[in-house]
Amino acid sequence: MPFIFALRVAALPGRPLTAMDEGTKLPAEAAEARFSLKQRIALRVIPWLVRTLLLLLGHTLRFEHSWDGDPPSSAGIGPPAGAIVAFWHACILSATYYFRAQKVAIMVSRSFDGELITRVVDRLGYRVVRGSSSRGAARALREMHDQAGQGAYASFTADGPKGPRFIAKPGPVLLARHTQQPIYCFHLAPLHAWQLNTWDGLLIPKPFSKVHLRWSKPIEVPADAGHEQLQAFHAQMQAALDTARLEAERRVQAAPINPSAH
Repeated sequence: MPFIFALRVAALPGRPLTAMDEGTKLPAEAAEARFSLKQRIALRVIPWLVRTLLLLLGHTLRFEHSWDGDPPSSAGIGPPAGAIVAFWHACILSATYYFRAQKVAIMVSRSFDGELITRVVDRLGYRVVRGSSSRGAARALREMHDQAGQGAYASFTADGPKGPRFIAKPGPVLLARHTQQPIYCFHLAPLHAWQLNTWDGLLIPKPFSKVHLRWSKPIEVPADAGHEQLQAFHAQMQAALDTARLEAERRVQAAPINPSAH
């Protein structure tokens, strides 16, 4: 499949990042100077290709959604504006299509993979914050704080960018403490999908598949939460992510289709 080929090209090696690279937001031309010729060609071609294929695929999918408990009174297809949302990397393709052009801020690393992803999601209406759990984390969390304050969803792939698979990192909990915004976990489970042999087991929904979106109850972290409390909320988020995944997988097999507006 051309889509899988595009994802594989993202693994091409490039020059290691420096501290200056990590702390500076570079224009596209300057960013490309860090990479090899093959990578620069890929950066010009693959984002357009992936966006086109993702939109073509996404338009064939049939989405339904459910909540653990009652949905927020202001919820349409998601939590209230400014909420923090967390999900597993495996369902990132379905999520990228579903939440396009909905004021969603995402954290993307400054690696070559991150540059590639940035150019794809920028074309889909996402707000990109550059950084990761291992590089530039403090600055990126501050920027995510600002985005949540502007009413955007602060979105995290909880086990990204490189795993371990289904093991949540603490970023959403730390941000929830500082912003006083709740965390909502979700999972998108396709009924029929290809699964890549990658660290995250990336799911590519097959055309015309049903996809179930399952939302968790909100997790609210007090502003004065100490170390032990943060660990407890981290464990609560891990459990909510796991439960959302299992429930989405169960419901996509059993529930009658109720298409959303997407």
